[in-house]
Amino acid sequence: MKVKVSEYMTKNVITVSKDNTVKDVIKLIKETGHNSFPVVENGKLIGIVSVNDIIGKDDNEKVENVMTKRKDMVVTTPDANIMDVGRIMFRTGFSKLPVVDNENNLVGLISNMDVIRSQIEKTTPKKLENIIKTYQSLGYNLKVEKKEVEVSKLKPTQNKIQADELVGRKYELKKGLAEPIIVIKKKNDNHYILIDGHHRAVAAYKMGIPKIDAYVIYLDTDKKLGIEKTAEMMNLKSLDDIKIVDEEDENSVKLKKVY
Repeated sequence: MKVKVSEYMTKNVITVSKDNTVKDVIKLIKETGHNSFPVVENGKLIGIVSVNDIIGKDDNEKVENVMTKRKDMVVTTPDANIMDVGRIMFRTGFSKLPVVDNENNLVGLISNMDVIRSQIEKTTPKKLENIIKTYQSLGYNLKVEKKEVEVSKLKPTQNKIQADELVGRKYELKKGLAEPIIVIKKKNDNHYILIDGHHRAVAAYKMGIPKIDAYVIYLDTDKKLGIEKTAEMMNLKSLDDIKIVDEEDENSVKLKKVY
């Protein structure tokens, strides 16, 4: 399926005006950590100013005198295929592109990280579809919603995770690249049963992130599921109960079992 730019672009864009100064831009760079800002007038995109544009310029120089003007810019639209935009970024070397509508109104900003994230998240719907089919085959009525869920309300169903993979998931969360976890929410239950994404969930918990993106499968039942019974047998009540193991430790345990 075609993934549109509008699905992943940042909508609340920090902008500057043509009358701002180089000093104003430097202040924004320090405050936000961003290295470029669209220049907008009455909602219309008229240019973009970056770190490279202001190097060596006088602090009081106006943005309109140093910015790259609209006619010389590469932009995209909300309905554009995000992979086509990714190819443009690769060819031009730009890490961000302004997103404009048919009337040149600035409506968002798309980055190369957004493009990468869109491809990573393609894998989740496949897992989700398989889980949905499984519970439908068991006779459950269900609905699915993508939303943020509280990390503190997650009930694990896996008793251990790998330390090296946990490091990777922490990095993904910091960069906004982590795919959503998959959870089940039963009727009259205040918790979420964690089905897929234990490494991501523990990473968020360890990092103090209160909420995480998730696909929530709502089951119209209050009966105990088989996966819950298995979790109880492993004495899993919260994310604290998941053991973090090294690959070397795991291999040594397997060798002991063999010999």
